[in-house]
Amino acid sequence: MSASRRAVLGAALGGAAGAAVGLSAVTPAYAASWQQKWAPTATGDGLGAFETVEDDRADSHPAGHPHIYTTGDNWRFTMHTVDRDTSTDRQRQEVTGLRTGGSSYLKWTQGQTWRITYSMYIPSSLKATTTFTHIMQMKQPGSGTSPIVVQSLRRVNGVQTIELNLPIAGVLVGRTDLDPLHDRWTDVDFQIKVGDGTAGSVRWILKSGSTTVIDKSRTGVDTFLADRVRPKWGIYRSLGDTSGSLQDTYLLLTDLRGYQLV
Repeated sequence: MSASRRAVLGAALGGAAGAAVGLSAVTPAYAASWQQKWAPTATGDGLGAFETVEDDRADSHPAGHPHIYTTGDNWRFTMHTVDRDTSTDRQRQEVTGLRTGGSSYLKWTQGQTWRITYSMYIPSSLKATTTFTHIMQMKQPGSGTSPIVVQSLRRVNGVQTIELNLPIAGVLVGRTDLDPLHDRWTDVDFQIKVGDGTAGSVRWILKSGSTTVIDKSRTGVDTFLADRVRPKWGIYRSLGDTSGSLQDTYLLLTDLRGYQLV
């Protein structure tokens, strides 16, 4: 990553905690701050940066293995049109969780506030679809659980967009055009206060170079189901697209960082 893009991602992290969504005013006696808890590298940690790796878990395309791997400083998620998940109406190549070494990983629980920053490269072959195409999710671990947060590529009236949704809260946080983000690096800054009912909040920022593409927040929303919240990255998409947008494609991620507000 260039020095300028590192500066964009890190600029707000050393500031006052009041920038965090859902954070009430603090007294002068104690000022909360973001503390880095996770800083893996593709070259050093590889896929060991994550709690689990879901690479063609149905073994639908052995010739394409591995679908998830490192290349230089990046994590790469490759999707072929022939790939199938265990539910054969969809495709999934994803990683989950924030591993900090061995069998230890970070757990996001009620009342905590977390922040994830990273850069993603979305090629023009990874298109928005009429049905779901998720490139980041937040879920409760376990099979059959509903997504809490999804960052998705969705066609709206024929226009390719990228959006952030809170499915269990029924809230669209924000949406912007995808085309200007194709074939270039985009910086993501995502914050979440884990809270049940109306106790949660989120903030979603996308930057392209020095330009802020979108910066949207929502408070008083549901961001918790049970147990804990766990991030996921990769490509998870439905085969039900009607726009002809499904192609062999990939997604690149780099400079993943995790911070807790303490």
